[in-house]
Amino acid sequence: MKRIVLSQDIHPLSEFRANAATLIEQVRSSKRPMVITQHGKSSAVILDVQEYESLLDKIEILQEIQIAESQLQQGLGIEHEKAKRQSLSRLRKKT
Repeated sequence: MKRIVLSQDIHPLSEFRANAATLIEQVRSSKRPMVITQHGKSSAVILDVQEYESLLDKIEILQEIQIAESQLQQGLGIEHEKAKRQSLSRLRKKT
């Protein structure tokens, strides 16, 4: 995801209401998030749908890595060669 450009990507709620279609198109085309402020404070973030889905995919992968690292620390891992044999065996059974 691209980083926010402070001079272009922060808008008050009143401006967003008045120019919603234009500002949403800006989010889509720039692929940058937009911060909506209310009473001078950040209130919401608008993301392009594809960028949002990509962010969720990255979070899911990081969670899986964290689980795997925890399992390894608990001694639940298996040797590479054994994992390879198990994977190949499962693939052969499917064909």
